[in-house]
Amino acid sequence: MTGRSSIGAAMGLTSLLFVPGSTPARFAKALGSDADLICIDLEDAVASESKAAARAAAIGAIGPRVAIRINGVTTDDGMVDLQALAAAPGLPDLVLLPKVESADEIAIARRHLPDAAFVPLIETARGLRSAHHIGQAPGVVAMMFGGGDLSGELGVALAWEPLAVARGLFILACAEAGVPAIDVPWIVLDDATGLADEARRAHAIGFQAKAAIHPAQLDAIHAAMRPSADLVEEARAALAAYEAAGARAIRYQGRMLEAPIIRRYARIINMAKARELT
Repeated sequence: MTGRSSIGAAMGLTSLLFVPGSTPARFAKALGSDADLICIDLEDAVASESKAAARAAAIGAIGPRVAIRINGVTTDDGMVDLQALAAAPGLPDLVLLPKVESADEIAIARRHLPDAAFVPLIETARGLRSAHHIGQAPGVVAMMFGGGDLSGELGVALAWEPLAVARGLFILACAEAGVPAIDVPWIVLDDATGLADEARRAHAIGFQAKAAIHPAQLDAIHAAMRPSADLVEEARAALAAYEAAGARAIRYQGRMLEAPIIRRYARIINMAKARELT
């Protein structure tokens, strides 16, 4: 699915495994995992003196299931990243743009990569205030909640409760823009229970995917984010009953079926179809 530029490119996404661009030996291992996509990171995970080598390695790895997080488009490194991608023989599935605070930054990226599918990271209070405009910018197919930088700006722990309001505002912005929401990685590698709890909470409030920083985190993320076969079948049966009744509110299996519930079921079915195509 290299280079797809529609919202469909991210519709079935549930996991995004980050790997530093400065460690190309890990790329193959990451691709061997069950992650929907891997994301080669050229930004925070790479020291300044290693940026050029990491950039070359990332471009050389472009292929199926590969996304790249470039440096911020307002930085010199970010501009070099954009120019290098523009000269590459193909595009990654997604191009992640860090610390986006304005839709103008998406326009800058699009001038270099008009066919790319962009995922802005909302990592600051200013970016969060403009997130609904950023998400509506042409070329944006999803947005990611950058809780790490935001927690530092707020002076709070990178934990659920201190960021609950920010996550809620971010989800509303994604809903207004009509794009999927990706949650921040869980950074405590030896706390699988905490990861599972946070992934469930994130999914419950509307996140479609969660980033990971180690392959061992993927099972918990998928358990929370991927619709089960039973849920997909429930959605299909409910949608069929609703349509058979003329798309009117009906009593179904002891509860009311009406338009808002049907919209959720339709989203589940669409996501399942998108996953079948990837």
